[in-house]
Amino acid sequence: MVSDPRIAMVAGEASGDLLAGLMLDGLQQKWPALQALGIGGPQMQRRGFQCLWPSDKLAVHGYSMEVLRRLRELLSIRKTLRNQLLEDKPAVFIGVDAPDFNLGLEADLRAAGVKTVHFVCPSIWAWRANRVEKIRRSADHVLCIFPFEPELLARHGIAATYVGHPLASVIPRVPDRSAARQQLGLSDRDEVLAILPGSRSAEIQYIAPPFFKAAALIHQARPATKLIVPAVPSLKARIEEQVLAAGLQGVVQVVHGQSHAVLAACDTTLIASGTATLEAALFKRPMVIAYHMHPLSWWLMRRKQLQPWVGLPNILCGEFVVPELIQDAATPEALCAATLQWLLAREDAPEKIRALEQRFDVLHESLQRDTSQLAADAIEKVIAS
Repeated sequence: MVSDPRIAMVAGEASGDLLAGLMLDGLQQKWPALQALGIGGPQMQRRGFQCLWPSDKLAVHGYSMEVLRRLRELLSIRKTLRNQLLEDKPAVFIGVDAPDFNLGLEADLRAAGVKTVHFVCPSIWAWRANRVEKIRRSADHVLCIFPFEPELLARHGIAATYVGHPLASVIPRVPDRSAARQQLGLSDRDEVLAILPGSRSAEIQYIAPPFFKAAALIHQARPATKLIVPAVPSLKARIEEQVLAAGLQGVVQVVHGQSHAVLAACDTTLIASGTATLEAALFKRPMVIAYHMHPLSWWLMRRKQLQPWVGLPNILCGEFVVPELIQDAATPEALCAATLQWLLAREDAPEKIRALEQRFDVLHESLQRDTSQLAADAIEKVIAS
């Protein structure tokens, strides 16, 4: 039995912070005096994590100039952290998502004798299949959140464990819509549209404008619909500026965080592709998935895409169960039309909503495991090996 170890972790963005925070619950249950430090966010800090840099420092988007402007800063952070961890080696390093930052750091640490774990298998089954070689060099073990991933990695000689998706245990199978609406000051009779333009700065730049223009069109068509946006605290002011620019001041309710309450409360959501789409599926909510990025970033990403789907719910279901409007297709008019179809289906085709909810419930069951415990057990074996 490993005694209370000292571990290092790096989690990028709000989604990585959430996943890492849930994993820390299992690690601290196994090792109450666990010491954990590195790069993290509020969820990790709430669990006593020593944060050397905030996770939103790693929240970059796409390729080209938007990354290049931050590249020197990101490389400096990684070099400083690497040197610190090589000087005072932890029992294990756990990289949580953020593969562009973490895999290189893991490779350096592993070469120096530090055990490394990568949590969340990079989406080599969706795009950038060539990244598998980098994973093999970087990680002693990969913790997978989707059930088909360990077998895929085993074909390439990479040790992996399926731990389920932490969110599937956090989000209830039957969400309490009424309680969420009461929390947000909404009534059970309200028709509610959740708008989630993303949690990265560049997403607010590229995705929020067409989302809020679409919201203005939806408001014209259905003035009684309540529009609500959960905002990452650091981006709330910029989102409010976008709301004002779209002429929606006093129409859109922007709330501080509370994305889960918003998803539980809504009837449907207009949502940026990413982890939030899986959260929406676990809340059993109809959605329109959209994404927009710098044209060069899109050109580079599209060349490496291996599947016809971009959104996680569609990828995991293996078909277009919800619409996707990506890049040039994500016009305000198209976003509005697709969203209105879901809102109208509540009245005209409720069986369509029920079928989607049932599909998402099956997905929820397949992802629900004791992730914290399984992850902690796997990490203990890596440390002891």
